[in-house]
Amino acid sequence: MIANKPKFMAGLTLMVLFTAVFIAIFLPLFGGKNGLEYLDNLYNSISKGSAYYIDAVRKDVQTLQTPDLTVTLTMKSEVQAQQTVPIFMKTGAQVGQNGAQLIVTGNMIQILNHCLDDAQHMYDNDGAAVSAKYGYAEKMALYNWWSALKAMDFDLKKQKKFNAAKMAELVNKKAVETAYNYYGIEGQNISDRIGVVIFSLIFYVIYTLWYGFGIMYLFEGAGLRLEH
Repeated sequence: MIANKPKFMAGLTLMVLFTAVFIAIFLPLFGGKNGLEYLDNLYNSISKGSAYYIDAVRKDVQTLQTPDLTVTLTMKSEVQAQQTVPIFMKTGAQVGQNGAQLIVTGNMIQILNHCLDDAQHMYDNDGAAVSAKYGYAEKMALYNWWSALKAMDFDLKKQKKFNAAKMAELVNKKAVETAYNYYGIEGQNISDRIGVVIFSLIFYVIYTLWYGFGIMYLFEGAGLRLEH
């Protein structure tokens, strides 16, 4: 039994329109993407510019004292170890392999600078430069850098070379991970898309309230009320 027909019809109308917009959001109406994918790409592209730390990290790397080192790196598999050998050899380091384990002797500043060069290529969406350098997929190469630096961080801490370990971790988090995550995304300035950004934020608030009032009017129109 409908207690308040005008309120019930208002709530029903709001919910029907809400559902229609909800369906439209998931249709590929934005250059082949749905609304969520479009906004996700938009905010990723805007955030890319503010996530760039490679130049700053490169300066930090130059401050390393006694950069010559020997580290034992345990990779995830023998295949990954084989793929990682040329990565270190390109830096001028000496590399020995025993199964999934690598013994690397070299200059850490040179090693990290080569890593930052690859991260820069990936951040600039120039993956071809990285794949040509190592002879396999660029994202796999960067992933191997990530795994190698994690293993390096672990071994350097065992050697109590904490400053060097901290530098390996810094390059991994601020350069390698960022370049990997933003690879393929074109960066944009928020000022270039400010209209879309403001609209999306306002729409989110209105759409949330829209749903809330629709449900409230439906319940109140049907005679259901929340009592204190």
